[in-house]
Amino acid sequence: MFIKSIELKNYRNYKDLKLEFSKEKILLIGKNAQGKTNLLESLYYLSCLNTPRAKNDSELICWDEQITKLKAVIQKDDIEKELEILINPPKRKELKVNGIKKGKSAEFCINLSVVAFSVNDLLLLRGVPDDRRSWLDMAISQIYPAYPDRLAKYNKIRIQKNNHLKEIKGNINADTSLLEVFNTQMSVSGSNIIFLRLKFLKELQKIAMEKHLQIAPNEILTTFYNSTVLGDVVFSTEDITPVEEIAQVFEKRLKEKQLEEIIRAQALVGPHRDDVSFFINGAEAKKFASQGQQRTVVLSLKLAELELIKEKINDTPVLLLDDVLAELDDIRQNYLLNAIGENTQTIITSVDTLHFDEEYLKDVEIFKITEGKLASYIG
Repeated sequence: MFIKSIELKNYRNYKDLKLEFSKEKILLIGKNAQGKTNLLESLYYLSCLNTPRAKNDSELICWDEQITKLKAVIQKDDIEKELEILINPPKRKELKVNGIKKGKSAEFCINLSVVAFSVNDLLLLRGVPDDRRSWLDMAISQIYPAYPDRLAKYNKIRIQKNNHLKEIKGNINADTSLLEVFNTQMSVSGSNIIFLRLKFLKELQKIAMEKHLQIAPNEILTTFYNSTVLGDVVFSTEDITPVEEIAQVFEKRLKEKQLEEIIRAQALVGPHRDDVSFFINGAEAKKFASQGQQRTVVLSLKLAELELIKEKINDTPVLLLDDVLAELDDIRQNYLLNAIGENTQTIITSVDTLHFDEEYLKDVEIFKITEGKLASYIG
């Protein structure tokens, strides 16, 4: 998979930008707050129609404009495709592939796969559960393009249920017939999300453990899925719990928590409340690991994510590295750069070229970005 060009109009701080890429290694350099991260974000958005940096699409539009347009030409399986997104609130965003409109996001998201690794990801372990859920959901979306729609459907039901709980808050004698309808819908929709998360994490853990051992030979990395439905799930050689069984347990848990949910006026059970935890030699990394150990965990997870997606889609995703090298020591920097396989297009942002040796820079395209514009190009 290869991104040949990117074109942005009124996106964040970019009024009008077009870059053409001809090499696998691409370096975007420039001072902080010039737009390097925004450029990587646009490529990520073109892959999955989402970004952890914005709550809604309107935030992506240049502050004094009404619409934004993103366009990219990619090469996949020796076939060129043109991807285009028009965001024009409050209208629904317009998606096109080779000039043909796509009504469903899943039809659009199957075209470009990327793995993004940013400074914020290095804080994944120390962050709040929502940070880990977002990472997990966005990674799964790269493999299962229909996943974001399933997640959106579940969240719609959850919001409706929360609104109803607010209406009957504290009334333990309230009619619960509508609440039971919401619970049935949540258990069916949410069980699919939990199943796909478990499936992804089980496969990811195997690869991440191997990656982690290469950096830290005496440290075993294990992953737990902390589920409000199933409890703490430890991944083993056994099969993942079937969707139907998850749904049954889900509905049972909702019945057990019904009174508490009415009193607290919020949905307390479901994938929206779940978390992921990581352990090194049996000790929880969030609590006991050093900063270097935590960064090794995240690095292992990201490289495993890249390898797993490659395996699933039978193609190599584009790797986006947003200023992470500056935050890694020499050992982890070298491991990351050396672990990136051939035929992996890698787009890296950095303040300058000081973190790269001369050998690495021999075959790199370098673009300097200043105030949302291409300041110079070094082929």
